[in-house]
Formats: sequence, structure tokens, C-alpha cells
Amino acid sequence: MLFHLLYGALGDKIGFLRVFRYTSTRIIAAAVTALLLSFIVGPWFIEKLKARQIGETIRTDGPQTHKKKAGTPTMGGSLILFCLAISTLLWADLQNQFVWLALTVTVAFGAIGFADDYAKVAKKNKAGISGKLRLALEFAIAGGAMAWLFYSNAMPAEVRLHLQLPFTNFYDSGIVMPAWLYAIFGAFVVVGTANAVNLTDGLDGLAIGPSIMNAGTFLVFAYIAGVPTTLLVHGGHEVTIAAYLHIAHIPGVEELAIFCAALFGAGIGFLWYNAYPAQVFMGDVGALSLGGAIGMLAVLTKNEIVLLIVGGLFVVEALSVMIQTGVFKLTKKQNAEGKWVGKRVVAMAPIHHHYELKGWDEPKIIVRFWLVSALLALLALGTLKMR
Repeated sequence: MLFHLLYGALGDKIGFLRVFRYTSTRIIAAAVTALLLSFIVGPWFIEKLKARQIGETIRTDGPQTHKKKAGTPTMGGSLILFCLAISTLLWADLQNQFVWLALTVTVAFGAIGFADDYAKVAKKNKAGISGKLRLALEFAIAGGAMAWLFYSNAMPAEVRLHLQLPFTNFYDSGIVMPAWLYAIFGAFVVVGTANAVNLTDGLDGLAIGPSIMNAGTFLVFAYIAGVPTTLLVHGGHEVTIAAYLHIAHIPGVEELAIFCAALFGAGIGFLWYNAYPAQVFMGDVGALSLGGAIGMLAVLTKNEIVLLIVGGLFVVEALSVMIQTGVFKLTKKQNAEGKWVGKRVVAMAPIHHHYELKGWDEPKIIVRFWLVSALLALLALGTLKMR
């Protein structure tokens, strides 16, 4: 909105306002706006959660050290969503299809998480809404978004169905998939990422830290993939930055850098309250919306495979649950007391609980996982040059 007002309506009359036509200017503005909104609204929001007794219910089979966290305000992800949406709407080009697609899926996944959190608070247990219903809703939303993306002209025809592979030249190699298959694949990327982030959200600040790093990484990917700036290369001809780096050039996708900046700022603002010891938890409304946003950014910038690197921490957390569950089901049997017992790969899944049971202090686990995520983000950015 401010972009259209300051540049569109007033830019011709007040010369210095033309600076807002530059994506780089609005990236800074979006991040600062989301951060300031978090600081302004955050304390009031947390007090409202406390007043309404919207507190966390601790899982009965979790680490015993978590029992002291019972009653901590939850559903704090609503603050992330609010700051992200407001900042994006203020500074992004609202005629851009990619921005609306990313924002719609993010808010829709947040709505699913909100319903799940509300059910948990109302019932005072960790059950929430049915897992099958939640997955069905997630796939319906993600599938609809993918169908629209791959059956429309939002992306140029030469890149739309082309899967970008890391460490390769996009224009010389890669995989071209039918629209229906790419839509299914994209839906799995979005839903899988959303649930992986949700599984990671088990310690104070553990999920939001890597989410901030993912937002920063995809900000760079989106900007480079879409910006029309050209470089003069050997031979005297000009090429876009994307073509120079041998990655897909997607006109218009640079506006997603505004969305990423808003996510980055909102994430830092939330971390202020979510850092150990947490004043508020994000809940499913935050974890699902963050994961949905990251998954959509991967698909829209054609970095679905690179997401395995930059989001590697989320991948490991999800795999630890899947492997633990699979091994237990394959080896389970009833003991003399009638209880089901089976083999376990780790002491407790997700894997951050394994390290808790091994005696690591919670802050140590959080910071070390952040460090791993930062290294993975740097490696992901390195794929831009290693082609």
C-alpha cells in the first residue's frame, strides 16, 4: 500500500520518493517495519494471551524438564503472521502474483494451525484436531496453489516446469516434469516443510532461529532470480544476474524478497520474546505458517532441492520422527504386562529431545542447532557459485 502511495501516487511530485521503486529499499523497509511492529504489539499481545489463559499444555510423554513450561502463553505465531502480513502489504507490489500466492498459503496454513491450537487449549490436551483432517486441509491448500502456479502463465514457459538442480547449469541440465506431477511434488514440498518446522518447535527459540536464517537465504535467492539488472560479460553482451549465475530467471519473483524481509523482521521480533526462557510459544499457528511460507518460497524460486540444504535442520528433525516411528512399528511386541515395546533409534524423537535426555542443557541444544542451521544456509548460498 505504501509502495503504491509513495512511488505510484506521489513519486512524480516528490522526487526523493522514487527511491521506493527499488526492491532493495523496500527490503529494508519491510524488515524494519515487521520488527518494530513486533516490539510495539508484542507486550500487549502476550498480556492478552495471559489474561485469556491461553497457555501451553505439555505432552505427558515428553521430557520431565518441560513440565515447568506448562501454562506459558501459546499461539504466539499469530504475532508473526500479523507483522508479516502488514509489512508485506505495506511494502510489496500488490499487483505481483507471487507475493499473493506466498502470503495466501502462509495465512491459510496459519489458520489451520490456529484451529489446531484452539482445540488444544479448549480440550487442555495435546490432541488438537485430527491429524488426517489437518493433512487433508494442508494438501488441499498447497495443491490448489500449485495447480494455479503450474497451469497459469505466472512463470515463463521455458522455466515453469523445469526442476532446478543445485551445482548444475539450469539452462543445460535439469528435469522437466509434467504440470500435474510438478503440482503434486510442489504440494509435498510445502506440506512436508510445514510439518517439519512444526516438529522442530519443541524448545525455546529452536524453530524460529532456523526460520529466520531460511528467510534470509530465500531473500537472496528471490532477489537474484528475479531482478532485471544486467551484467556486461566477456564478449560484450549483457546478461541478467540469474543467467550469469546459471540459475532460473523468473521475472517478478524479486518481489518475494519483500515477503522474505518481512518474515525475517517478524521472526527476529518474535525471537525477542521466544528466546530461552520463553515468554510465549509460537504454537502450530506459527510453526505451520512459517513452514508453509518457506516451502512456498522454495517452489516459487525453484529451489526445492536446495531446500534440503538450507532447511537441513528441519529435514533431520522430521526424519528422526519418521525413522523412530517406523522402527518401533516394525519391532513392537507386547510384554508380560500387556504394554507395547519396541526398538528405538534415538532416546526420544524429535532428535532435540534425544539430546535433552542425554543431559544437554536446553540453551546448548538451541544454540548448537542454530549454528548448524547457519552453516547449512551458507552452504546453500554457496550453490549459487558452485555450478
